[in-house]
Amino acid sequence: MVFNDDKVLWGGQAAVVRLATEIDATNADEVREQLLSVVNQGPSVLVADMSKTTFCDSAGVSALFLKFRRATENGTKFMLVVTSPAVQRVLQITGVDRLIDTYPTVTEALGSPRAD
Repeated sequence: MVFNDDKVLWGGQAAVVRLATEIDATNADEVREQLLSVVNQGPSVLVADMSKTTFCDSAGVSALFLKFRRATENGTKFMLVVTSPAVQRVLQITGVDRLIDTYPTVTEALGSPRAD
């Protein structure tokens, strides 16, 4: 895999986007734009790497959900990597974890049958 900038890693038709440590109302628009930019490049798989994310509020959850829908409409498989119990809990409370597959590592996400 090769980085095309400091936040996006490409390997074939798979893209991994590194997300911020905190995702909230102050940067949710930036997260949406970052994910949309990658979705528009047509990857078959998009992994939103939240392994360093320790906080995500409703604006962040909304950004993820909207880009999940856009990715799905484009035929892109969208997955999350989540390690923080606090972020996992927010995704559970909102039901997003039932819509978007989550994994503990990028390697596991990319190696999942869903990534094929």
